[in-house]
Amino acid sequence: MTDVVLPVLNEAQALPWVLGRLPDGYRAIVVDNGSSDGSGEVAAALGATVVHEPRPGFGSACFAGLTAATADVVCFVDADGSLDPQDLPIVADPVRDGSFDLVLGARRPEPGAWPWHARAANRALALEMRRRGARPVLRDIGPMRAARRQALLDLDLRDRRFGWPLEMVVRAGRAGWRIQEVEVPYSARKGGRSKVTGTVRGTARTVRDMSRVLREDRAA
Repeated sequence: MTDVVLPVLNEAQALPWVLGRLPDGYRAIVVDNGSSDGSGEVAAALGATVVHEPRPGFGSACFAGLTAATADVVCFVDADGSLDPQDLPIVADPVRDGSFDLVLGARRPEPGAWPWHARAANRALALEMRRRGARPVLRDIGPMRAARRQALLDLDLRDRRFGWPLEMVVRAGRAGWRIQEVEVPYSARKGGRSKVTGTVRGTARTVRDMSRVLREDRAA
């Protein structure tokens, strides 16, 4: 069994498709981070394990899901339908067979799926990681990823906002983890507007949080 953590904030429209696409052997842990559209109830009705995390923040939701997981290998994926859960084995299998410690899904966007401001910000962060000599050279700080549960807990990730994904990569690299990037298709979300890439403001907030992670790593 592989656990899949899905941080959720008002994703009721997309959840039936997302949860219906989970491969056999993958268990959904939906972390409701204060939804007002009944996302938690929808997920529970579809058979997912639902965790309620009242503290706002993407990192808060991811950490709550990680602590609720029991499987050796844990995946993370957005619940908006932009990433297909059927692709989870692409990131999970190399961790499960011991080839890598952390596998990240590098998004291959369909036309119109990735706004220019979000793509530019992601490119800037990847270039900064490259400038620092990070290995491997990453193209994306993407939301689909897999690693072993206990190893992730041992990283002692502290960020509880949008810096969580980058902090995971930074700390894993510092700890000598074997990190791999694989391509995954990225499409338009199935409903609503993204809290991260849907607006320039959301993208700016994400860049601010991730920049803080980089500053703290530089000072460490």
